[in-house]
Amino acid sequence: MKSLVRLACRVAILQFEENLMEEILLTANTTREMGSSSSRRVRKDGVVPGVLYGLNEKSVPLSVTWPDLRRALTTESGINAIIQLEIDGKKQMTIVKDIQRHPVKRDVMHVDFLRIDPNKNVIVDIPLVMIGEAREVSAADGMVDQNMFSLTVSAPPDRIPTEIEVDISALTVGDAVRVGDLSLPEGVIAEGDPEDPIAVGMITRSTLESIAADEAAVLAAEEGGEGIAFTEDGDSGGQEGGAGGDSEGAAEDG
Repeated sequence: MKSLVRLACRVAILQFEENLMEEILLTANTTREMGSSSSRRVRKDGVVPGVLYGLNEKSVPLSVTWPDLRRALTTESGINAIIQLEIDGKKQMTIVKDIQRHPVKRDVMHVDFLRIDPNKNVIVDIPLVMIGEAREVSAADGMVDQNMFSLTVSAPPDRIPTEIEVDISALTVGDAVRVGDLSLPEGVIAEGDPEDPIAVGMITRSTLESIAADEAAVLAAEEGGEGIAFTEDGDSGGQEGGAGGDSEGAAEDG
């Protein structure tokens, strides 16, 4: 089964490699001051406060317009888009490391940009997308339980995939597609335990209850038939024994 999973994942990787990150240009303003009062002021103008840090360089407070930030984060590259952040006419390669949202309104309150080196791997979380149909699991009235919805990987900036496809077509009940089964592009390394299950073929509770009920019915039928022997003429041993007992009792009375 594992060889089939690996083959399916390898086929999926051909599409996977076509889905690499695109670079996006975003202009930032560095005139804002640090502090909550300054952040509140810029938000009123439709601007999102943020900070740029990383690569052992000084942190820089900045701000970006919300429409521009939204466009940068809603491309096919998603949240892990490589963003060329332009500051004072100079471009810096970055990714969005963290976004803080309002707990009720869900508006973006603050954004953290991380400087990245184009020659060094970065750690990012990539969405996992299941593809295919687990026919053997369905035939057994089972279900596919997805345990992981994203995978942390280390990847070169220009090789960060937008998503990772997990082919479950070879999955069977009681088996799993694990992190180690995935075939990742060159340079992309999965973090964590390769034995961690991504998707598991399981029997549903209702199916288990149905199987248990059927087994109980069969067992009850078998137990109900024990102790009844049949003679060659078809009479049960219990009936014959009863008749013999009556005859013997009559002889004693006589």
